[in-house]
Order: sequence, then structure tokens, then C-alpha cells
Amino acid sequence: MMLRIFFVFVALLLCGCGTPPGKPGRNAEVPTPDQVLDFQTLFEQNCAGCHGKDGDEGAAFPISNPVYLALVDQNVLRKTIAQGVPGTPMPAFAKSAGGMLTDTQIDVISSGIRSRWSKPGLLDAVKAPAYASSVSGDSDRGAVDYKTFCESCHGPGGRGGPKGSSIVDPALLSLKSDQGLRTVVIVGRPDLGAPDWRANTPGRAMSDQEVTDIVAWLSRQRPKNASHLKATNTESSNVR
Repeated sequence: MMLRIFFVFVALLLCGCGTPPGKPGRNAEVPTPDQVLDFQTLFEQNCAGCHGKDGDEGAAFPISNPVYLALVDQNVLRKTIAQGVPGTPMPAFAKSAGGMLTDTQIDVISSGIRSRWSKPGLLDAVKAPAYASSVSGDSDRGAVDYKTFCESCHGPGGRGGPKGSSIVDPALLSLKSDQGLRTVVIVGRPDLGAPDWRANTPGRAMSDQEVTDIVAWLSRQRPKNASHLKATNTESSNVR
């Protein structure tokens, strides 16, 4: 019996000699942060906290909205992720702009967003307003257009109504660029019950100029110390 116990002990000892305690096993190498190129991992680590795990149902603008992706140019989308939007909650993620991600990782995120959530040809049959305006808006006309398209939900003067919250709150407007406001006016917020530019008034879609004028009216309500946001022509991450 003792001899048998001895041989069992020796066998166990020999089996353990090949893997000293604490030594990593095969394929145990952990990639460095720069080597992570999986879209889902990068999105969850850098974007989901604001935009939600699937690009929606987060505190920020739902970037998985296919109408939004049909409007925004891929270069603009990538630039926004890389450089952020100054004056808004959207930070820069590229190392070259003070963030933590490589150019390759930025490419993975921006291309992954489009390949996963866009619907090619979605707006081919309609005349959608341009993502970014090429003309100046008229805030006086915008006040009239607001009554036509927005007041039924957001109330007189944009101060809140039965179907929508205030959209002229100084704190809100201080965090929203003009481009961010324009994006929401066009795309809407389906997650919050706000339709896109085609359905605010039944049978009467907004024109590009009407969108531009409404944004000019909203911009006029912004506190003067946040006027720098008027010149920001990239997407705000936290528009509501």
C-alpha cells in the first residue's frame, strides 16, 4: 500500500512539473489596448456608455438610427468619433486628438457602425434635407416654422408641451451645436417618440430651408456664452 501511494505521489509531482504555479498557459497572452480590433469590444468600451449597447436606448443620440446613417457622410462620422465635438459631451477618441484609440481602431468603429446598422438606399426615393446646411437660416422665419412643425409637441416658444419637453432650456442648448440641433430636427428621436422631418405635420414634410430656419431660431435661444457652438458643423453626441 505504501509503495502504491509513493508511485501516485511521484506521478502527480511529475505532472505538475511542466506547469509551475503562476505560469500562464498556452494562448494566455492578453492583447494590449492598441491591438483590440473587434468592433463589439471597441464599441462597448468606448461608445455604449452614452449611446447604448446597440447604439440606441442610451442617454445620447441613437447613432444606430438608419435615417441618420443615410444622411451623414462616412468621413464626417469618422471625424466626429476621432475629434469629438468641442463644447459638447462628445469627446475626442483618436490619440492624435488626445484620446486613447489608434486610427485603425477609429476606422473599425466608424465602419462597423455603418455596416451593422445602416440600410442602404433607405432615402433614395425621397428628397431629404442635407445633413449640413450650405445656406444661412432666418430665425424669424424659423419662429413661424416652429409653430407649424414643432409647437404641437413642444409647446409655445419651445418651453414644453403635452408630448415633448422644453427644447429651449439654456443648459440643453449650451451643450448642443447647431449641427447637432439640425440632425435631430431632420432625423427625429424615434426612441423618444419624436418623428423625422417627414412626419411632424401630416402630409407636409419640412424643406431644407425650413429645417435651417428652425435651427437658426433655436440657436437664437442659446446663451451668449455658448455661441461658439453655432460654428460647429459636426454631430453632437448627446442631443435629446
